Amino acid sequence: QVQLVESGGGSVQPGGSLRLSCAASGSIFSANAMGWYRQAPGKQRESIARIIRGITTYADSVKGRFTISRDNAKSMLYLQMNSLKPEDTAVYYCNFPFAIVPWGQGTQVTVSS
Repeated sequence: QVQLVESGGGSVQPGGSLRLSCAASGSIFSANAMGWYRQAPGKQRESIARIIRGITTYADSVKGRFTISRDNAKSMLYLQMNSLKPEDTAVYYCNFPFAIVPWGQGTQVTVSS
């Protein structure tokens, strides 16, 4: 069974940067699209970035500030987050958009002054 482990979150001031990582066990990583999601307090989980065969797409709320990338050899997914805003505060998760597996614990990102 695939396991997803997110890391790299933390507390930063507005305008700061963080790089999130997602480690995926199992053999399905390289063959599948992957994505980053987030869930803010009191809100539904939302998709914010995807990478499908090297093509990246982003939610309007993060476009131009976040960059998704992957290393298939290491079964790793990354999210570089720049120019962070308080509204980016959420728990961030990774998963396979077209073959959702059990969610990991996520990694908390808090943006505040």
